[in-house]
Amino acid sequence: MPSMKPIELDGRTGEGGGQLVRIACALAAVAGVPIRITNVRGNREKSRGGGKSGGLKSQHVTAIEFLARATSADVSGLSVGGTTLEFRPTEKPSSFQNRNIKLAADSPASSTTLIFQAIFPFVLFAGNEKGEPITLEISGGTNVSFSPSFEYLDQVLLPTLETAFGIEVERELKGRGWSMGKASRGTAVFKINPLKPGDTLKFIQEDEIVYGGGTGDVEVETVDVSMIVPLDMIDPMTQALSTDLEEIFPDVEVNFKVAEDSGADSRIYVLLVARSGDLRFGRDILTSMPRKGVKSKHNAANASSLNAIMRKLVKELYDAVSLGGVVDEHLQDQMAIFQALAEGRTSFPRSMDDNLVEGTGNQSLEEQPRLRKEKANEPFGEGSMHAKTARWVTAELLPHVKWFNKGRICEGVGMHMEAIGKTR
Repeated sequence: MPSMKPIELDGRTGEGGGQLVRIACALAAVAGVPIRITNVRGNREKSRGGGKSGGLKSQHVTAIEFLARATSADVSGLSVGGTTLEFRPTEKPSSFQNRNIKLAADSPASSTTLIFQAIFPFVLFAGNEKGEPITLEISGGTNVSFSPSFEYLDQVLLPTLETAFGIEVERELKGRGWSMGKASRGTAVFKINPLKPGDTLKFIQEDEIVYGGGTGDVEVETVDVSMIVPLDMIDPMTQALSTDLEEIFPDVEVNFKVAEDSGADSRIYVLLVARSGDLRFGRDILTSMPRKGVKSKHNAANASSLNAIMRKLVKELYDAVSLGGVVDEHLQDQMAIFQALAEGRTSFPRSMDDNLVEGTGNQSLEEQPRLRKEKANEPFGEGSMHAKTARWVTAELLPHVKWFNKGRICEGVGMHMEAIGKTR
C-alpha cells in the first residue's frame, strides 16, 4: 500500500472523547487509510469530576492493538495516557485469517462493549470465500459507567443492525464485570458472520417505513425490563417499575426479561427497552444505593430515592419514544459508522420529519426531492454531540460519504472487500 499523508484529527473536536478515537481507528482499519489524532480525548480533561482524564484508556489500547496486529499497521503513541496517536494500516480486512479472537483489557473495568464497537466494523469486513464465522471473546467490564451495557448491545444495537442490514451476531454473556464498587472482570462472546468478499452492507427494509425518516406516531407494544440489582431490591423494584410503566405506558405489555442479583449495594443497573415492531428504544441507568440511611437497606429514604430514580428513567424512555423518530439518543450515534460504510441511502432520525414520511422504506429516501447536503467540515446534524461527532469523523475518513438534511440521511460509500489475490 503506497505511503500516504495521514488524515489529521483533533481529538478535542465535538464530544472530544473516546468515541472519536474508536470510530477513526475502525474506519482507518477498514478503508486502509492512515490517521493521526492529536489531543486524544482532550475534552475529558475538563469533565467527569474535574480532574485530568484525557489520553488513551486501557480499552482504547486493547482495541487498537488488535487492529494494528490485524492490519500490520505502523503505530506510534499507543499507550495508556497517550495523547497523540498515529495509525498506519498496511493490510485490508480481506487479508485477515484468524477466525477465533480473544482479547483481554489490562483493566478489569475496561468496557467490553466499547472494545467490541471499535473492532466490529473491521471484523464485519473480514469475511472469506468460505463464509466462515469469526468468534470474538472479550474480557473486561460488561456494566461500566459511560459505556453501553452488554444488555443494551444485546437488546437494542445488535437487533437493529440485523433488522436494518441483515448483520447476524450471536452473543453470550459468560460472566458479568462491573466498574461500580469493587471492579470485577467479566466475559462476553460474539459469533459474527462477516460479509463475504465483494458484498456490501445494504439496507434491507423495503416494505414499510421503519428507518425511513420517522413516522411521528410510534405505538409501543412492549417494554422489556432488565434489572441487575441487590437481591433484596428485586421484588420492590419490580413492583415500582410495574406501577410507573403502567401509568406512563398504559395497556403496554411489560416483560421482565432479566432479574438478577448484582451482588452488592454499589451495583444497580436497570435497562428499559420500548419495542414497536422492529423499532427499539433503550434507556438505562447504572448507579448505587442512595447514601441516605445506608445502614438500613429497606428504610423509607432509600425506597423513596430509588423510586424517584426509576420514575425518572421511565419518563426519559417515554420522552425518547415521543419524539417520533426511529432510534434513541445512543443508538443514533452508534449507527453512523454503519450508515457511512453501507451502500445507498439510510436514515435513522430521532425525531419526525414530515419531508421524509411520504413513500415507503428506502424508496422515500431515493426519491426525496429536497435533499440538502451538509458541508461536514465540523460536527453537524440533529441529535447529541456524540451523533454529530460520529458523522463528522465518517466524513473526514470517507470523502465519498454524503450526509443530507442535518445528518438525517446518509449516502454511504458501499465499502466492500475483494477476495485475497484480487485488487480493488
